[in-house]
Amino acid sequence: MDRLKQLESFVSVATRGSLTAAAKAEGVAPAIMGRRLDALEERLGVKLLVRTTRRITLTHEGSAFLEDCQRLLTEFQNAEASVSAGGVKASGHLRVTAPAGFGRRHVAPLVPRFHAMHPEVTISLNLSDRVVDVTGESFDCAVRVGDLPDSSLVSVRLADNRRRCVATPDFLRRHGTPKHPGDLSRFACLALSSDASQTRGWAFRVTAEAGVEELIHLRPSGPLDCSDGQVLHDWCLAGHGIAWRSTWEVEAEIDAGLLVPVLDEFAAPPNGIYAVFAGAKHLPLRVRLWLDFLKEQYGQPEFWGRTA
Repeated sequence: MDRLKQLESFVSVATRGSLTAAAKAEGVAPAIMGRRLDALEERLGVKLLVRTTRRITLTHEGSAFLEDCQRLLTEFQNAEASVSAGGVKASGHLRVTAPAGFGRRHVAPLVPRFHAMHPEVTISLNLSDRVVDVTGESFDCAVRVGDLPDSSLVSVRLADNRRRCVATPDFLRRHGTPKHPGDLSRFACLALSSDASQTRGWAFRVTAEAGVEELIHLRPSGPLDCSDGQVLHDWCLAGHGIAWRSTWEVEAEIDAGLLVPVLDEFAAPPNGIYAVFAGAKHLPLRVRLWLDFLKEQYGQPEFWGRTA
């Protein structure tokens, strides 16, 4: 007897609570469902269900086995769907959150494209620079840029992210150019305010006295700060100070000569752009397809052009 069919029958009976209801759903006689369950219990050597004329209840072993069976069957259906045009279609509601600036540029344009591929999926996109509680606020996935805090969440690295110090040519003519990260204390720096999510400061790679490279974090300050990265970007373009921004945000202005990179020789190694979600145990198909879609899009060099 087919093992997969036994598992499917067990799940159907356990979730419906009736041999008759499960048999009706599959279009077979209740006796057939009963024989499948008997064969499954005999093969496993354990009692999974207690069957009486009035009701069916799960044993302790049956309850634990049911959860594993549901996960395995979901993964099997997802695997078939990924290679079969006639397979299970993704459906339901997908809730995604991302940082405001990055989300506007590199998440929002992808949402309609994903919906066109999976029209039975509805999508809500939340853009916020605070660190959203994915589980507590019932989001399916968060896109995050930079170092991730310790968390029970599962993360998938989607792409690299680099940061550069930049300022306008006019600002550097008026105030000079820092030659070392330590010089930033003498300049007006445009930093995120203390209530924003960037808590460790600006990262640089420097050479210590022993000749060993080390990563340091500084908290430059200035007369202006803001919790919104886009505002810092705009202030930098207006010549109000030096900003530490991601390359996806400022590369176009660097190419156009509107901004000039400084301290590039001290730039920290790239950190990451991540998809973060609560867990992979019962990941809905729509979430798995969204993650695969992001990985595929961000993995293409032409996606970033000169902005990554």
